[in-house]
Amino acid sequence: IGFDREKGLHSIPAWLGAARALRVSRVLHVLSALCIVVAGWAGPFHVLYALGAAVFVGLLVFQQSLVKPTDLSRVNLAFMTANGIASVVFGLLVGADLCWQVIFSSSL
Repeated sequence: IGFDREKGLHSIPAWLGAARALRVSRVLHVLSALCIVVAGWAGPFHVLYALGAAVFVGLLVFQQSLVKPTDLSRVNLAFMTANGIASVVFGLLVGADLCWQVIFSSSL
């Protein structure tokens, strides 16, 4: 926040402060989780997608548990490392789900 303000960046944390920025983050994570679940329900996905969605949503919850407005020391772990892991795991499991369908059921 200090860096962003010092450099004149108009980031959400610089604009709203830590507590409000974390609330925005929570709202956006809930919306992301809902989109993942709705896409899984609406799309031609199966068990591997559901596993990927569960891991993804679990990592979103984990991220939110790591950072507090009064303690931002784990923000890089929460929002860089965990996001990277969540994205890769989810992407691999979605790809595996689709490949499984093509190879074994040809139901696409």
